[in-house]
Amino acid sequence: MSTRKIALVTGGSRGLGKNMAQHLAQKGIGVLLTYHSQQADADQVVAEIEAQGGQAAALPLDAANVASFNGFLAQVQHTLRTTFGAEKFDFLINNAGTALYAPFADTSEAQFDEMLNIHLKGPFFLTQKALPLINDGGRIINISSGLARFANPGSSTYASMKGAIEVLTRYQARELGSRGIAANVVAPGPIATDFGGGRVRDNEELNQHLSAATALGRVGLPDDIGPIVAFLCTEEARWINAQRIEASGGIFV
Repeated sequence: MSTRKIALVTGGSRGLGKNMAQHLAQKGIGVLLTYHSQQADADQVVAEIEAQGGQAAALPLDAANVASFNGFLAQVQHTLRTTFGAEKFDFLINNAGTALYAPFADTSEAQFDEMLNIHLKGPFFLTQKALPLINDGGRIINISSGLARFANPGSSTYASMKGAIEVLTRYQARELGSRGIAANVVAPGPIATDFGGGRVRDNEELNQHLSAATALGRVGLPDDIGPIVAFLCTEEARWINAQRIEASGGIFV
């Protein structure tokens, strides 16, 4: 059986999830990443990791569809055995998500439910159902947002779900501590990716506004976030638990 640690990264085909997968692999961690619709992108990430001597695989997952999770985890078990020579994995990174920009007064119930399912209900039950497959001494890393600390108009629904996931993380840390499993939150600030249609990356006026509000004078890049997640999966980070780590360059401080 393999002694290599293994991470499951949801939403790992592009953006922050891709960067997390790459940095995890650079630390010698096997990576099982998921994608929703971008299989070609996910396969490319796997190929890049394998080309550098790492181990990786990709599986489809609708992170908002709880009914699909039992089937997905059966696929995870099969892939762990066939690709990694393992029965369980060590690190679960709940990264998959979509954006919503809508004023509080105009947000529909359907929009609310979509955010609830992918950002709170999905991670809640995927983690719960995955517990038998996570090794004792493992880690859970939930991805939140700087928007759970500061209020930007138009993000009330998205940010509310991220606030909830931060509370949930503390309960996971408390209740899973008996198995030696640590749970933490990483909360990125604005990042220049294609998330939300690439707003932060492509809207120059917005980019400049956010950069001016940030102590370090720019918006974030994927490379500002992936290494933090990878670090939290190392032995050096073993005593970090139940923490919210905001990686935002000091925005709105």
